[in-house]
Amino acid sequence: MTEVWLHSNRRVLLLAMVPAALLGGTAAVMLVLDMPTVTRVVAGVVLAMSCLLLAGLGQRVLRPRIAYRDGFVCFYLKIGSPFEVPINIVEAFFLGQGPAHLPGANHDAAKTVNLVARLSQREADWAQRDVKEALGSWADGYVTIRGTWCEPLTTEVVHRLNRCLSEASSDKMK
Repeated sequence: MTEVWLHSNRRVLLLAMVPAALLGGTAAVMLVLDMPTVTRVVAGVVLAMSCLLLAGLGQRVLRPRIAYRDGFVCFYLKIGSPFEVPINIVEAFFLGQGPAHLPGANHDAAKTVNLVARLSQREADWAQRDVKEALGSWADGYVTIRGTWCEPLTTEVVHRLNRCLSEASSDKMK
């Protein structure tokens, strides 16, 4: 069973769903009204595209940034399957700061609070991974998750993550 430790930024994703739903609703109304065939075809295409966009955004709302499953900490920092790191390799979580990587923003000016996971330095195989840059980075044994694309990061969240890590580690030892 997968246990979510850190959610994605659901507020932004839900907000992005509003225009897609409005566009789809408008297209649905146009399909029901007595319109010319060409208009109805275009409305059907727009409705289908809106539904696909809503489904994709809905999937992103449900996809966590960090989860735990069967002895592995799962980092969702790319499209597709998460990186599954054995629990004994993840040492701690802490707060950091870095570029927000917002679309259209000056990368040097826009900053955000980040979450950093420190991995065991003895495990060189886990030191580096290619991740989606907007979501974070992974280098030198540190996994950085940009605060822009996850739930709001506070010291309470970091304490909760470290407590989850500790509990999962001790459960794994039993």
